[in-house]
Amino acid sequence: MAKIKTEAQIENIKYSSQVLAKLLIELKSFVKPNVTLLEIDGFAEDFIMSHKGLPSFKGFQGFPNTTCISVNENVIHGIPTNSPLKEGDIVGVDVGMIYRGGYGDTAYTYAVGEVSEAKKKLMEATEASLYKGIEQAVRGNRVGDISNAIQAFAEAKGYSLVRGYCGHGVGLDVWEEPPIPNVGKKGYGPRLKSGMVIAIEPMVNIGHHEIFVNKDGWTVTTKDLMPSAHYEHTVLIQNGSPQILTRLD
Repeated sequence: MAKIKTEAQIENIKYSSQVLAKLLIELKSFVKPNVTLLEIDGFAEDFIMSHKGLPSFKGFQGFPNTTCISVNENVIHGIPTNSPLKEGDIVGVDVGMIYRGGYGDTAYTYAVGEVSEAKKKLMEATEASLYKGIEQAVRGNRVGDISNAIQAFAEAKGYSLVRGYCGHGVGLDVWEEPPIPNVGKKGYGPRLKSGMVIAIEPMVNIGHHEIFVNKDGWTVTTKDLMPSAHYEHTVLIQNGSPQILTRLD
């Protein structure tokens, strides 16, 4: 069952989410060629700790780091290493934070220097599909309305959606009910209620939707090794329009 959050809980979730929004903005100037994935991870951890928070991913089900960093054909859950970024890479950074029991969760895909036109279009379409999904995150709609909006937009652009992983409820834990798939039918799935907090996160591939998990047990990669992009917002369902908690107004 989805957890309906109290006003006090929502305030703590909002704080975590706003810190993460600021972090992603700071990373725009930090992510560049020759920066290592572990340097990005360390920057993120220091930023979260300096804002009185704790990294929510670190130690969750044994994950070793603050951030999941996934480059090019890696979709999600990449473990940061000493590998340096290269000109033309795209890199997805997924990060979560806890503040007084309130969890925020967000992700953004960055261009490293100048990237190909194909990668630019993939990133633009993936981020746009996220906002198409968010438009449907209103009280009275169903989860399938979000899923269908994401799928319809991305597939119309010629891309494929990852099926084995999805968005989710969030706010009082890293992962909560309900799952928020990126493919689905309108009018299906759990009803959205005021006070729910969800993480919507399309993962969009240039090639086929098939994926595999690497030997590290975490990193998810496209089976055809074509690039993938990932964007995510934490969203509050309320009586009016959805409120994007991980975006600075």
